[in-house]
Amino acid sequence: MIIGVPKEIKNHEYRVGMVPSSVRELANKGHDVFVETNAGLGIGFSDEDYIDAGASILATAAEVFAKAQMIVKVKEPQAIERAMLRHDQILFTYLHLAPDLSQTEDLIKSGAVCIAYETVTDNHGGLPLLAPMSEVAGRMSIQAGAMALEKSSGGRGVLMGGVPGVEPAKVVIIGGGMVGTNAAQVAVGMGADVVVLDRSIDALRRLNVQFGSAVKTIYSTADTIEQHVIKADLVIGGVLIPGAAAPKLVTRSMISRMKQGSAIVDVAIDQGGCVETSHATTHEDPTYIVDGVVHYCVANMPGAVARTSTFALNNATLPFILKLANLGYKEALLQDKHFLNGLNVMHGKVVCKEVAHALNLEFTSPTSLLS
Repeated sequence: MIIGVPKEIKNHEYRVGMVPSSVRELANKGHDVFVETNAGLGIGFSDEDYIDAGASILATAAEVFAKAQMIVKVKEPQAIERAMLRHDQILFTYLHLAPDLSQTEDLIKSGAVCIAYETVTDNHGGLPLLAPMSEVAGRMSIQAGAMALEKSSGGRGVLMGGVPGVEPAKVVIIGGGMVGTNAAQVAVGMGADVVVLDRSIDALRRLNVQFGSAVKTIYSTADTIEQHVIKADLVIGGVLIPGAAAPKLVTRSMISRMKQGSAIVDVAIDQGGCVETSHATTHEDPTYIVDGVVHYCVANMPGAVARTSTFALNNATLPFILKLANLGYKEALLQDKHFLNGLNVMHGKVVCKEVAHALNLEFTSPTSLLS
């Protein structure tokens, strides 16, 4: 198969779909890999590194898209990239379609086979291709929140761990999954007073075993969210419903009653955000203030630590890239029901129920198209 790796063009996005070691694995299996020039430069990989691994370098993204049978990316394709997709071409990347009608319509129009990292599942009910970026974003959320609490960012001027004689910041984490667990780990390490809310008793038990009394676990209801959010110095939104838009659990009313200079980091923003006052921001201009509350809502948080993130993502995606290249998408998806869950749009049809429901579009069974 011919695989294409274009350079990411989203604001301050330095990650790349494949590192040279991943390219070498594909080349060793007899596949051809074409990489756009300077695609890996942001994380320290030159064109020569890719050539040494067995890739060929092309000058433009247009050439990569025209040549490749499968496009491997990191972030959702921007409008200029979506216009280059063609019928039956495989697109394998993060898509986050539920809050993004324009992208979905463009992918439908393209006729491409669009497989989203974030909806591929595993035997344990996990999301193996989302997990590494959730780990990164969860850990980064506390770093970003700590910066947002500084006076220079418009925050209250609170140190996360306090000092002897001065109480630490109160950190409220909504969602005890991968993002929430990693956020809690860093917040505890910084000495904060940490509360995690979740509707899963199993998740709360797991957190209790992992952190003991260092983290207070609370069953999530509208009432408990309100109680803890309005008292928080920092709120982390880590809620996820696979494939679907994030529910708005923190309301504008709650925001208006939070302490002046408190902060919110909405990690769920790539699925629309779980805070009513959230809208996507960029690394270039990451924060804004509503009712005196600093909001950090960068939609590609892991892009700030692009080298770490790229390697973590490649470790997870490489087996799936190899499967698609070796078997073709029909066989690869039909053999693995969990991989099949990653298929979002195919041949002009929406084949992910959650996306169809979120955008009020017609759903088509993926197996009916594949077979």
